[in-house]
Amino acid sequence: MDRVKVLVLGDSGVGKSSLVHLLCQNQVLGNPSWTVGCSVDVRVHDYKEGTPEEKTYYIEFWDVGGSVGSASSVKSTRAVFYNSVNGIILVHDLTNKKSSQNLYRWSLEALNRDLVPTGVLVTNGDYDREQFADNQIPLLVIGTKLDQIHETKRHEVLTRTAFLAEDFNAEEINLDCTNPRYLAAGSSNAVKLSRFFDKVIEKRYFLRDGNQIPGFPDRKRFGGGTLKSLHYD
Repeated sequence: MDRVKVLVLGDSGVGKSSLVHLLCQNQVLGNPSWTVGCSVDVRVHDYKEGTPEEKTYYIEFWDVGGSVGSASSVKSTRAVFYNSVNGIILVHDLTNKKSSQNLYRWSLEALNRDLVPTGVLVTNGDYDREQFADNQIPLLVIGTKLDQIHETKRHEVLTRTAFLAEDFNAEEINLDCTNPRYLAAGSSNAVKLSRFFDKVIEKRYFLRDGNQIPGFPDRKRFGGGTLKSLHYD
């Protein structure tokens, strides 16, 4: 079966492993642990489901260990996971502003593997979009730990993080990885995920000239794979 590779990037502790487990197993990860190196898990996705073009693909999620302040030698080791990437999911903790800001570092590291970021990429909300102007890899921004934000503070926090999706030209999903209902079949989050996966597959297998990705209709079913994960330490 044809497959695509999706990187899952973000700081340590933002919940990447819990997110990937939820996406692939459709259940909550009971005892999450730190990822050393990279962990790979797989789910099955029906591309353009319900149309004559429907076809099943494997989506490989490469959950990369998240030490953003690591030495350059460790970054060079991480770079081996950035080969032949078809899509990127950028994960941040909604309760941790720094993890949101560090997504710019993660994206630059993955998209420009030969460059070592110096200085701060985002300061006081200023962001140089030109750094990613030529990016052809589909991106998705996911905020975790929504349940840990009090109802009275959610609007403020979500307003603060909304600029991330705009800067990366990506859709945004905010959720609690300990509650599967956030990715329930037919929900807006499930539709966004399906669109993203279709976009990644479209870019990998159907667009050869780098043209802009066309829009995708809403999808109504969220299906999870049940394949075992592989670990690369």
